[in-house]
Amino acid sequence: MVPIRRPLGSVLPRYVDEERRRAQIEARVGFGTALGRDSQQPFVELGQPRHVAGEERDLGNPGHVGTIRQVLSPAVENLVAQLSRLPGVGTRTAHRLAFHLLQRPKDEALALASAIEDVKERVRFCKECGNLTEEEVCAICRDARRDHTLICVVEQPVDLVSVERTSEFRGLYHVLGGALSPLDGVEPEHLRIDELLGRVERNGVQEVVLATNPNMTGEATAAYLADRLRGRVRVTRLASGLPVGGDLEYADEVTLGRALAGRREM
Repeated sequence: MVPIRRPLGSVLPRYVDEERRRAQIEARVGFGTALGRDSQQPFVELGQPRHVAGEERDLGNPGHVGTIRQVLSPAVENLVAQLSRLPGVGTRTAHRLAFHLLQRPKDEALALASAIEDVKERVRFCKECGNLTEEEVCAICRDARRDHTLICVVEQPVDLVSVERTSEFRGLYHVLGGALSPLDGVEPEHLRIDELLGRVERNGVQEVVLATNPNMTGEATAAYLADRLRGRVRVTRLASGLPVGGDLEYADEVTLGRALAGRREM
């Protein structure tokens, strides 16, 4: 019997569809390597018949009976759960990070764990400004070359790093530890506001620069601080307006309005 030869045009679309289906399954599950099976089996979920690939069902596609916990060991699953608690890290990214750590040499992974343990044991908040430091007082507060009559108030230590990176501010800092948000239960007593008032009275501060974020909670915090500091010291606010290199065409009304209100002579 002469074998029947199918035209290439009839086989190629089916092959392309199969490869596309396998790629979609791998992307949803989160693995970067090819999966071993490509069979297609009928599957019924919640009374709705579907055709779900065996790999997708077994490897825990969300919404199906199989879960990825049945594939991973408890130790790996615990690592994924801990990584998922990091800000901006979802379950899929946590899986990628976990698999990356498992593929790296043991000394590299342990070096990361040691660095995390070391920073949690040694790093503390500066008792003067609230910045992160390994000493009682941070290097910025100890620097005699800085202007100790000028304080820049920020919400978090990461904001301090952003201002310091500009190399334009040569005064001291004060980290509040957050912003006022009554809806989230953050009241003035939860922030380092009393410490700021004490520094102003004790150290002869002449100007306080409010550098809280230009959002709802940041503006509310700046208004509250300005009210508490009024009559004690000069209070200024970071300017708001157009970014360098921006176009007026793409500026929103609020940003453009603040730029007009904060215009200066040339």
